[in-house]
Amino acid sequence: MRRKFLTNLGLLLFLNFLVKPFWILGIDRTVQNITGPDQYGFYASLLNFTFLFNILLDFGITSFNNRNIAQNSHLLNKHFSGIISFKLILGVLYFIVTLIVGLIIGYKSRQMEFIAILGFNQFLTSFILYLRSNISGIMHFKTDSVISVLDRLLMILICSVLLWGGVTHQTFRIEWFVYAQTAAYLLTAILAFIIVVRKAGFKKLHFSLPFARMIIKQSFPFAILVLLMTSYNRIDSVMLERLLPDNGKMQAGIYASAYRLLDSVNMIAYLFSVILLPMFAKLIKDRLSVEWLVKLSFTLLFTASIIVSVGSFFFGYELMDLLYVSHVEESTAIFKLLIIGFVPIATTYIFGTLLTANGNLKALNIMAFSGMIINIGLNFLLIPGFLALGSAYASLVTQFVTAIIQIILVQRLFKFHVNSRFLFTLPVFVVGVILINIGAKSMNFTWQTQFIAMVIMSFLLATVLKLFNIKSLINLIRSNTP
Repeated sequence: MRRKFLTNLGLLLFLNFLVKPFWILGIDRTVQNITGPDQYGFYASLLNFTFLFNILLDFGITSFNNRNIAQNSHLLNKHFSGIISFKLILGVLYFIVTLIVGLIIGYKSRQMEFIAILGFNQFLTSFILYLRSNISGIMHFKTDSVISVLDRLLMILICSVLLWGGVTHQTFRIEWFVYAQTAAYLLTAILAFIIVVRKAGFKKLHFSLPFARMIIKQSFPFAILVLLMTSYNRIDSVMLERLLPDNGKMQAGIYASAYRLLDSVNMIAYLFSVILLPMFAKLIKDRLSVEWLVKLSFTLLFTASIIVSVGSFFFGYELMDLLYVSHVEESTAIFKLLIIGFVPIATTYIFGTLLTANGNLKALNIMAFSGMIINIGLNFLLIPGFLALGSAYASLVTQFVTAIIQIILVQRLFKFHVNSRFLFTLPVFVVGVILINIGAKSMNFTWQTQFIAMVIMSFLLATVLKLFNIKSLINLIRSNTP
């Protein structure tokens, strides 16, 4: 099982490192620079608005299905047709509610047009995630790894042609960016559907009201969790745009530029949860210990998150200046706060995933509700005075509070052995990485050389502290033991 976790995680990370950094730092960043913070902020705030109603698209089905199929793979054939029919109905409901709420809160015609297209993209994304939950649920991680990057790869190809292919003499418009996403999501959804159909023996759509009620009943706790976590993770840009009528779109655009790098590293950390959820669920069902998997995954992700967050904090201005052409100072201040939040976010991908696999949805929902209240309350309090920087403070506090709650919940439920040496090593590593960054910044070299030296020294420190042992990982991957 250890070998399977590491090899599949390695493949997933490799493919995503090949594709997603270029998408975020090459395509998405270029679009943001060309269209400017005002137009990109217009797009970002509407995108996050459509995220708020994702509960109606998925209703927790993806998380429920991933856990359920991992523990009962034979249910794929039985459930697939009914769930597909149900998701189509949920998609119609999502469109109706999203458009009505958009009209109620005062969005105009161009905003409503964007919401309609972005809403369709959200439906396609939700559909792809559900299909992938079946693929990973039956432990076909290699296939899932390819599907996980296919949409971004297609977007890179389409946007590259529009940006640099000379096919048009017009300046790149934000609408083209949205249409490119639609095409990529649609093609990926079709391919994923074909793959799952072959595994599920699907013949035709079949909607059953009793089956839909059963799915609603079982997935409802997952749905509430998705709603609450989406609220406190995605509402910042929406609140900036709504609470600041004079420059809300501009502030949302600046916030989006600062959030870009955090979003990219979050995508990598999220990949841990993709593999961990079915593996945790399978181990729990078989009444096997999950402690080794929690420690292994947490150590890997914590080590990486500290190096990334602390390093990005010290080199924040250089990174923002490299990526963007305007509002660099404002973006830097926001980015330094947001990137520290990567540590609790990464922690959540381990402990929150374990709680989900264990079925502790009530506790998770209470935690997520607390996070939502904290985040919305702090945004209302801080945005008028601190603008986008206020949202960054709200996000940082929320992420740390929710991560700490999840760690406490896991320890109370699973009663893991407390390794004093390991716990002592973690703060020593944090202090060491901070000192390494201070030393690197004092070197008389270019900032890029300083940054590379910092990363190398930090990984060496992790090796010395036995948080990261390359030789042991290689031997484990090569071994034939489970």
